[in-house]
Amino acid sequence: MKLLNKILFPYAYNILGNIDDSKDIIQEVLIRYNEKDVRSISNQNAYLIKAVINGAINLKKKKDRERQQKVTLPQPIITNHGENKIELDEILNYSMLVLLDTLNIKERAVFILREAFDYDHNEIAEILSITVDNSRQLLTRAKKKLKFRKSEITTSSAEDRKYLEKYVETIRKGDVKTLEQLLSDEIKVLADAGSRLQAVAELTFGIANTVKLMTYIFECYQRDLEIKIEEINHQYALLFYRGTILINCQVFELNPYGKIAAIFSVVDPDKLMKI
Repeated sequence: MKLLNKILFPYAYNILGNIDDSKDIIQEVLIRYNEKDVRSISNQNAYLIKAVINGAINLKKKKDRERQQKVTLPQPIITNHGENKIELDEILNYSMLVLLDTLNIKERAVFILREAFDYDHNEIAEILSITVDNSRQLLTRAKKKLKFRKSEITTSSAEDRKYLEKYVETIRKGDVKTLEQLLSDEIKVLADAGSRLQAVAELTFGIANTVKLMTYIFECYQRDLEIKIEEINHQYALLFYRGTILINCQVFELNPYGKIAAIFSVVDPDKLMKI
């Protein structure tokens, strides 16, 4: 059972971006499976993967209809260590998961199956109950929307960590000029505070606005917090703690030139519980 959970989790999580929802879908599928006469099922794993994917798609549709926030970020997962013993290698990186929210659910599912799990279009068509041509069309549309951004898992480098350490040092000093130099021209900040809290700003673009926002948040809310650097969904992040309570997770995306292109700030306490 534990092995099955490890195998199935990345399929559900890459579609849903939520740990508890993914585990709930897997549990429902396994319960139904255990109640079936499975003698006619020749490939157990394929059957369960298909059921989990379709269950995740249906739940994602429901969640998207109910969503009231402008910005909803994926639930962060520590990928350099952790106690949850789930299969992490096939978890997409954080920036890609954010980008995938620009796709409709069928485009997202096809893209994930093809790019993350290397399924061919015949397999995808069978899983999603669509035609092979439709699968190809959905992948083409998805790639156009994503502007052909690569989906490969990349492990954060030592240089990335040093860059983040420099960012922390700079923001502690309030060194605005150096902070501006660390940011790319296309810098954006997305913040998800959930339904119980309110973000200072959900969407922020540009160097000047980002510097103003991040220095304000640090001085007003974070200066007295302990800061740890962790790898979240294969990207380095800052974790802000008050004692043992995690207050904020900021995941950083660096561009090919080593500058910060995006900061994804999760403040929602429900999403921080699993870290």
